[in-house]
Formats: sequence, structure tokens, C-alpha cells
Amino acid sequence: MRRTFQFDQNTPPLCRLGLATRGNTHLSPADVRYAVERGVNYLNWCGRPDGLSSAVAGMGVEREEIVLAWQLKSRTASGAERELEDALCELNTDYIDVVTFYYVESEGEWCDIASEGGAYEAMARAREQGKVRFLGLTSHQRNMAARIATGELRAPEQVESRPLDMLMLRYNAAHRGAEEDVFPLTDPISIPVVVYTCLRWGALMKPTPDDPPDFIPPPAREWYRFALAYPSVAIAIAAPNDRAELEHDFSLLDDWRAPAPEENEMLMAHGDRVYQHAGRFP
Repeated sequence: MRRTFQFDQNTPPLCRLGLATRGNTHLSPADVRYAVERGVNYLNWCGRPDGLSSAVAGMGVEREEIVLAWQLKSRTASGAERELEDALCELNTDYIDVVTFYYVESEGEWCDIASEGGAYEAMARAREQGKVRFLGLTSHQRNMAARIATGELRAPEQVESRPLDMLMLRYNAAHRGAEEDVFPLTDPISIPVVVYTCLRWGALMKPTPDDPPDFIPPPAREWYRFALAYPSVAIAIAAPNDRAELEHDFSLLDDWRAPAPEENEMLMAHGDRVYQHAGRFP
């Protein structure tokens, strides 16, 4: 399977295993610097001061070697401008590579964002100014997100037919719906899809009542391997809680390969069981 992905010729080649913080993780600046030293250079910041933001703020010239992603919560232009300036200050950087409109879960929300006076207006202006490189959308509503990316779903006052440069969506062995309702739409127009929740909030590493005898659920590394093996996935984000989990996740870097066919079948089968038993997706 491919080891790297590149947004364009002006951004560095990226390890397809990315690193994220969630606001409740305990990664230190040293842990994040270690990740970059290992070659993990797609960093997704949660927006709260933490080890990742501290590491980025102290990078200096090394900043050019990473792609920094951040989720924007504001829906209005004025709010988005303030939020972006606060983020740039916290990160001690002149630009953020990827800004996604955070958890857009309804068509009405997108209309608010993309209409006159909405957050998209401010971020498009920031992109022209070089403060932002790429604009995307984070959502659990896969089909809606794909329709926005292709231009099929447009806000009444939306100017650009294809307003997004990328999508950030869930994809894991228990939730494979993107294979049917996202990737067939995004692949033909070369919209990168960054995926998260690859562990299904840890449920994929736990047993279910229907597991075969003596079945031991695979560890986190194998679920990231599963996601990365799908060719339409640009980057899969890991969000380890601490250094020990980070070390385990990064062991994938030393055994970079797609699952063997029988491994893939086993992972999908357990994913199906988790889907049946783990309850509603958060």
C-alpha cells in the first residue's frame, strides 16, 4: 500500500498515518516531536492548547516539513476570522495548511457556512491571503459531505461549484459505508479523504458476544492498517492517549503493508460484529 500522500506540489509528501489530539489526550510536546522525527508529518490539532500546539509553536523552520490541520467551529465570517487569528497566535505560525469546517451535520449548517456572511466567506479570503492553504469539511454525514464536495449540494448564495479541497470523515472496519457513498464520488474528482475513528472509539479492540472461540481482537495497529489499505483513503489519523499508545501505533511504520487477504477478511468480520453489538456510533 502507498506510504505517502501529497496534497499538491507546494506541500511536503506526507506519511499516510497522521497524528491527532482530541483535547483529552496526554501527548507532550516531546511526544509530538518524536512523531515528526519518525516521519509522521500530518498533524491534526484539536484547537485547545496542548502538546501538539506547543510542539508546532516551537518548530521554527521545521514547520515547513509538516502539514497542520485544524477544525474550525465558527459558522459566521466574523467568528471564523477571530477563531483563525487566535489559532495562528496559539500555534505561532503564519498559516494553517488545512482548515475544516467542524462537524457539519445538516444541510442547513452548510447553507449557513457557505452563504453571504458565513464562515466559508472568511476562510476563502484567508486562503487568498495565504493564511490557509486548503479548505475541507468534517462530518459524520458521509453522503451529504460528498455531495457538497462534488457541488451537487449547494447553498443558495454559494459561489464556487466545488468549494472544498478535501473531506475528513469516519472510516473503519465497522463503518465501511464510505466505500459506497463517498469514495465513488470523490475519487473521480480527486478530492482527498482523511479518515478518523479508525478504532471505532476502541470497540474494534474489544470482544463481542458473537466472536469465534479463542478469538483475540487485533490491536490498534491492525485497524489503522485496515483503513490505510483502502486505496481511496488519503490519510488515516491516529489519536493515541499517551506515549505508550503512540509507540504501539507507530509500530505500523516498521511493518508497512496491507493486510493479507485472510487478515482482511478477519478484520471485516470482526468489524461487522462490532457494528451489530457496539451500539450507536458516537
